[in-house]
Amino acid sequence: MSSDDQSSRGDGADHGDGSMFDYDDTGKRKAGKSRGVVRRHPVIVSLLLLLTLVVGAAFTLLLYLNNQIGNIARVPIAEGLNPDDRPVEIDNESMNILLAGVDKGDGRSVAELVETGWEPGVFRSDTIMILHVTADRDDAYLVSIPRDSYVALYDESGNFEYKDKVNAALSVFGPSAYVSTIEHLTGLRMDHLAAVDWEGFKDISTALGGVEVYIPETFYDTSQRRWWYEGTKILEGDDALSYVRTRYNLPDDSGDFGRIARQQNFMRAMVGKMLSQGTLANPLKLTNTVEAVVKNLTVDEEFESGEIRDLALSLRGLRTEDLTFLTAPWSGYGNQSGSTVILDQAQGNALWRAMA
Repeated sequence: MSSDDQSSRGDGADHGDGSMFDYDDTGKRKAGKSRGVVRRHPVIVSLLLLLTLVVGAAFTLLLYLNNQIGNIARVPIAEGLNPDDRPVEIDNESMNILLAGVDKGDGRSVAELVETGWEPGVFRSDTIMILHVTADRDDAYLVSIPRDSYVALYDESGNFEYKDKVNAALSVFGPSAYVSTIEHLTGLRMDHLAAVDWEGFKDISTALGGVEVYIPETFYDTSQRRWWYEGTKILEGDDALSYVRTRYNLPDDSGDFGRIARQQNFMRAMVGKMLSQGTLANPLKLTNTVEAVVKNLTVDEEFESGEIRDLALSLRGLRTEDLTFLTAPWSGYGNQSGSTVILDQAQGNALWRAMA
């Protein structure tokens, strides 16, 4: 091998296309690239790590939510009702959920009482609402039905029994009768039932760290023997429960309608706080709230966990201004079964049609 050949090999190699590959420069370039991905792209790596943590946290939260939803108590509703006698299901992705605020009873849950045989009078439902969620999930409407509304009652098989106050439907005949009675009253198919124990207001308000309400005028509640003072208050626990149940000796003598207004105001404030970033971005507060809801909630068997989860996630963008509270139209008072409320059938039918 000649010295010229050795020189040419040391300087570079001819690849046959006229290009020369400089081995000395290659070594230098490799040395320059040996810093590693983290040192060369610290911002990108940090963002990827952050994204991994966020996705992992979201997955963990979703798994936790699924587990909690699976713990919700369930009762059979549809099996005793004849599908041909129920209102037609509307296939437009909107949803009507019948809500019931129930007393603690004798310590047994609604699900336990259904399983062992319904006993009249153990539970009362003085809060009766229909939650209508629009198909696009951008708005929701809560319609209260006064507990003393004089209506036709139907039993757990959907058979007419007699006329009485609407709150007797659940108390006397049970959850299926409650659904059937409201369906006959409104002509609306109730997609699901959700019964919330009144104790839930205590637990949920405490988990949220209190709910802010405004009391417009000072008054004394003769039934609960306590004063309510004018001004903005943060209510939780027993105070929250006492507030939503107050109906005696009100300044405007509004009775049950005054209680409905307070319940609606409290629920508006509570929903607002539940959906706020202060709750959704606080893992401890969020988990405490979810557990408080689950512990005090009973739904129908057909309300599957996946559907509840999907509904909850689809409503996470809802704000208080997207939530409208209404009361079923009424025309006056009656004296059947004591003091009763007479619903306005014509105006009521217009409202129910709008919710179909």
